[in-house]
Amino acid sequence: MREPPSFFHYREVPGEPGWFTWDMIDDTRFNSQVIGPLKVRREGDRCRVRMQPEIKHTNLQDMIHGAATLALIDISLFSAMHVLGESDAGMAVTLELSTQFIGAGKPGMPLDSVVEILRETGRLIFLRGEVVQEDHLVAAFSGVIRKASKRQ
Repeated sequence: MREPPSFFHYREVPGEPGWFTWDMIDDTRFNSQVIGPLKVRREGDRCRVRMQPEIKHTNLQDMIHGAATLALIDISLFSAMHVLGESDAGMAVTLELSTQFIGAGKPGMPLDSVVEILRETGRLIFLRGEVVQEDHLVAAFSGVIRKASKRQ
């Protein structure tokens, strides 16, 4: 098993084989305060990141707010870096994120971002994925992450 990321609690979820926590050590940060607890697991060459949407994540139509979906997507890019690659996700940054909203997500059932790495270079990682609830497609996305500089 790889070293846990330095900014996240990454440990097995008791009673849920294959799932690991992906929570900020500093729980005053955005991930913890807005999105809440997250879980990750590797599925072949993909990484699945799961959140449990609540009423606080909804819009006036009682569907998952687009901003909550975008936050899950952005966080999932970094968790995929750790789960699938060799890069430290802590100090990397999002350079580009393109999202197509396809369907509405519902609170009260798991919302998953399923991500794959398309290519990794010395400084960049190109990723793509989908946000799903069971068999329902909520969004599709692609993103580019710049790895942390060794000088930081």
